[in-house]
Amino acid sequence: MSTSAQPLRALLFGYGLAGRVFHAPLLEATGDYRIDVVVTSDPDRAAAAHAAHPGAKIVPDADAAFALAGDADLAVVGTPNDTHVELTRRALGAGLHVVVDKPPALTAAQMQGLIDAAEAAGRTLTVFQNRRWDGDFLTVRDLLASGELGDVFVFESAFEWWKPELTGRRKDRTTPADGGGIVYDLGPHLVDQALQLFGPVRAVRAEVDARRAGAVNDDDVLISLEHESGVRSRLWMSSVAGQARPRFMLRGTAGTYLAYGLDPQEPQLKDGLRPGDEGFGEYPRQRWGSIGAGAATREVPTRPGAYLSYYAELATALRTGSRPPVDPRDSLAVLRVIEAALAGS
Repeated sequence: MSTSAQPLRALLFGYGLAGRVFHAPLLEATGDYRIDVVVTSDPDRAAAAHAAHPGAKIVPDADAAFALAGDADLAVVGTPNDTHVELTRRALGAGLHVVVDKPPALTAAQMQGLIDAAEAAGRTLTVFQNRRWDGDFLTVRDLLASGELGDVFVFESAFEWWKPELTGRRKDRTTPADGGGIVYDLGPHLVDQALQLFGPVRAVRAEVDARRAGAVNDDDVLISLEHESGVRSRLWMSSVAGQARPRFMLRGTAGTYLAYGLDPQEPQLKDGLRPGDEGFGEYPRQRWGSIGAGAATREVPTRPGAYLSYYAELATALRTGSRPPVDPRDSLAVLRVIEAALAGS
């Protein structure tokens, strides 16, 4: 890839939540990319894409997009889970670098195949693990680096909400065999964060349940990891949590860190706020975490979230040949954990 400052030309596959809320705004906000093509077969989404990106071609399917691939640098795959592998393979075969949403594949074997295909094509493959740039996760990394918690021995992480009724959305209608369920939806984030913090695992245990009436996939899950480092991670994800547990809890020999609530960037992006706008990614003080033991606790300011960093780092990687922001082998490790969790539940 040239090191010139010319925009990297992107094909965006999908204009639902992933494409419209995450990828398109972040691609444009960096100033490093130009969205040339948006792929969606939905008329309403096509109209929204045309209004938001008047310079892009809006096409109804992958074949039409790949017919234009000769003028592009990057494919961004933000389509349903069960389409990720095929679209990523086709994009690599067309000579494109690829960003693929999580989960990039449904099995470790599929993921290894994508890694092999990228290496054979000489293209960069990376996965959109945006939650590495959540403000609370960045804060946890800082605390671990500081040593203030001492030796951490338990890590708990939770994505939980109260959605007790099924909807007509694809994610509620798709079985785990096709990438449905909360393990494939949230597990890639929570497992990836745990592996980033505490390294490889030697044991995986899981409780995987479907609680909602008529559910065809899992919606209430605990994945427990024993890391080779000795740390135990407990990862909770649920659609039926009337009251949520802490987002993060870390117990160490010198104290405990607690933080509640979710990173604000997703709702802000949905509301039209963009990186660089006042308050983007910032946590109000009442949402800061705390650290300490017993009555001796103090507030810990939560760092602003930084999703834009993913695409900024990727632009540098594509232009210079350096490592992408997320190594696809990290996602291979995540999928091995997910497979073990589903097989052992």
